[in-house]
Amino acid sequence: MELDFPIVQVLNEEGTIVQPEYREQITKELTMTMYRHLIRTRMVDRKCISLQRQGRIGTYVPYEGQEACQVGSALALNDGDWMFPTYRDHGAMMTFGRSLTQTLLYWKGRTEGCVPPEGKKIVPPSVPIATQLPHAAGAACAEKWKGTKNAVIVYFGDGATSEGDFHEGLNFASVFNAPVVFFNQNNQYAISVPITRQMKTKTIAQKALAYDIPGLRIDGNDVFAVYFKTTEALERARNGGGPTLIEAVTWRYGAHTTSDDPSRYRDQEESQKRRETTDPIKRVERLMQREGWWDEKWANQVQEEVNAEIEQAVAEMERYPKADASDMFDFVFAQPTWTIAEQKEAYLQWKRGMER
Repeated sequence: MELDFPIVQVLNEEGTIVQPEYREQITKELTMTMYRHLIRTRMVDRKCISLQRQGRIGTYVPYEGQEACQVGSALALNDGDWMFPTYRDHGAMMTFGRSLTQTLLYWKGRTEGCVPPEGKKIVPPSVPIATQLPHAAGAACAEKWKGTKNAVIVYFGDGATSEGDFHEGLNFASVFNAPVVFFNQNNQYAISVPITRQMKTKTIAQKALAYDIPGLRIDGNDVFAVYFKTTEALERARNGGGPTLIEAVTWRYGAHTTSDDPSRYRDQEESQKRRETTDPIKRVERLMQREGWWDEKWANQVQEEVNAEIEQAVAEMERYPKADASDMFDFVFAQPTWTIAEQKEAYLQWKRGMER
């Protein structure tokens, strides 16, 4: 099956374009845009880890190493498209238009962090594993039945493929020919469980065969392979071609969350080696150097501008009051059920007792 689903690559590790048909589309302007987004997502991720360690935000989910998956796929979307993210896809959400302040507020526990920018269809990140896949298929069907050209992208990890919602989402989308792209970021570990221990199939892409939809594997550290192949899948979807399953093979350098210790279940030397060989940002830098597009002064300016943006967002986030835990009871249903009302009252009584 690995031979039937080879990993598609456009830009190799040395920064060489290996798919000539995309050569003319890889312009200096596109490359610089991608580089800026890649740097921005990485710098935000590192800042959030620092903020969490200082106790300024809650538990955080890092994604360093997976930036190409998120930037490339988000740049492929049209403004009217839907995005269904997981808790690890804040890089994709920021690339698609969510502000840094909203991103930080989410990790601060503020409900404002779940509100998308005006005009953007970004669903709040899904923390339960795979529950967003049937939702995405439903939203895609709604767009199809309304007669629009809008498509949907839904993100999930390799662990999600062990959930029933994964199969239900793909089956529903297949039956109704829904305009949705199922974008799997296979970082090869579902928390501490390696992919070899949670499935017997050699690839995730081959699971598309059961639903008679296209499935492909791409190099998830190649931002151009991600961008072009996601764009093609989205265009096929919005033009009546139905769903696609994309497996983006990547690697997460750090922990599953800031409460996790990856050294207990994974050889961290592998991450260090990958930083030098397959890193998505270094790959783009090598391309720019080969093409004569690299400008050290410009690259430093990008980092300075992003750093200023981050510091401003942190300041804005910290002007908000601390999140009120009672909010979590208010936004479950439009009208709270009696069970939710009882739970909220019990919590408030406990809180009043603690404050005495």
